[in-house]
Amino acid sequence: MKRQTKFDSTEQQLQAGTEQQTRNSSAMEFATAEEMLRYDATHTPVPERIVQRLQKSAEGIPPPRRPWWRRLFKRSG
Repeated sequence: MKRQTKFDSTEQQLQAGTEQQTRNSSAMEFATAEEMLRYDATHTPVPERIVQRLQKSAEGIPPPRRPWWRRLFKRSG
């Protein structure tokens, strides 16, 4: 009988620990995959070395041209 009581109390402790972990790691739901990726991108820091490498590799890339519709409808003034 004592063994069963010990087993029950251990099982209750495990369940309580699992419930607490579930509450602490609040799951988030996203409507789309893009929304999830945007959230992840804003909350994940980029290592400084990666930032430096990206800046160095992007140095030679020219700025994008203005869209054709802006060139077509530009104001003369």
